[in-house]
Amino acid sequence: MASTNISTIDELHVTQGEPIRVQPAEETEKGLYFLSNLDQNIAVPMRTIYCFKSESRGNEEAAHVIKDALSKILVPYYPMAGKLIISTEGKLIVDNTGEGAVFVEAESDCDIDKVGDLTKPDPHRLGKLVYDTPGAKNILEMPLMTVQVTKFKCGGFTLGLNMIHCMKDGLCAMEFVNAWAETARGLDLKTPPFLDRTILKSRDPPKVEFQHHEFDEIEDLSNTEKIYEGENIIHKSFLFNPEKLDSLKKKATEDGVLKKCSTFEALSAFVWRTRTSALKMHPNQQTKLLFAVDGRPRFIPPIPKGYFGNAIVLTNSLCKANELLENPFSFSVGLVHKAIDMVTDSYMRSAIDYFEVTRARPSLTGTLLITTWTKLSFDTTDFGWGEPLCSGPVTLPNTEVILFLSHGQGRKGISVLLGLPASAMERFEELVMIE
Repeated sequence: MASTNISTIDELHVTQGEPIRVQPAEETEKGLYFLSNLDQNIAVPMRTIYCFKSESRGNEEAAHVIKDALSKILVPYYPMAGKLIISTEGKLIVDNTGEGAVFVEAESDCDIDKVGDLTKPDPHRLGKLVYDTPGAKNILEMPLMTVQVTKFKCGGFTLGLNMIHCMKDGLCAMEFVNAWAETARGLDLKTPPFLDRTILKSRDPPKVEFQHHEFDEIEDLSNTEKIYEGENIIHKSFLFNPEKLDSLKKKATEDGVLKKCSTFEALSAFVWRTRTSALKMHPNQQTKLLFAVDGRPRFIPPIPKGYFGNAIVLTNSLCKANELLENPFSFSVGLVHKAIDMVTDSYMRSAIDYFEVTRARPSLTGTLLITTWTKLSFDTTDFGWGEPLCSGPVTLPNTEVILFLSHGQGRKGISVLLGLPASAMERFEELVMIE
């Protein structure tokens, strides 16, 4: 296991061209497009980068090919060519104006290997490879999608995407980008998007059948907000190789309380405990773990293949810091396991109805939110220049968010990306190395 905290001396110079709009290649449906309550809770921009370099093909055509394919893929995925507005009910909805995605061509005077380490969020450096709308203060002022193709002097190029999360979850985003790439290679669409999000509409009348602690406001007994404001935030990546992951799973079951556990359960419990300790949370501090569970196979009936939208549901574990740290490791893993098992069709529909009644959004005080990309095959995306050299996020969307990325041969290792105040990061690293 190793941590990565790379600081690159060489400055990354990027010159952006003027942004243009890429509209659907054919006339598409106009009017308002419904977003479900599961879409409403994830209203943040997500910025990702793909690096490409082919031994047999230069980058001269890259921008044209990607732009042309974008115009074509925006026909079946036409809501991505619209814009977000607020509905008469006070919720996010898409106005299908057909104005299109924002597209920017850019150039860099260095080689693509100067992009650096994509397993470590670096908004200053990597942010140059993604186009952000100047002056946009919130998602209503942003396009649903911006695309930047940056050509490097070595013949490689990067694809920088900025997409609003309320339009799609990770699995849907992966399907969209891979369909776009296949279109660029002249292939037909394998699975058309299923666009009807009303299948996840709230019930009438709403029926809240469960307690939804993911929305609970937690009192900050530990003054963590003050710590975050008073210190530099350090971002690091920690690699958990297969041997380390197996060791965590073995530790989770060694006292006999649990017969088995998954890699996700063991790693999530470990990171939750370690971060709680590193932040020196007050013993009576309520601490919450949030993570998303894919609802596609859990809804009854299952969500149709190709569903375009967010079909993930937040689940949670909640306990005091001293309970988390003083009990055996199996206790923490058990909490994660119960949170996963809690996500049934009834629970998910109750969560949809809870938002309909309350308009509440998950509170992040005293909270760790884990996002996992380990099952997303972004590394297979091929626009005609082969699979990417690497791909990854520009930054984490919030200080409470930790990201799991698959790593290494067979994608069997996991890189854990997180940001912490400097003093807490030092303790976190020490605890990880001791384990």
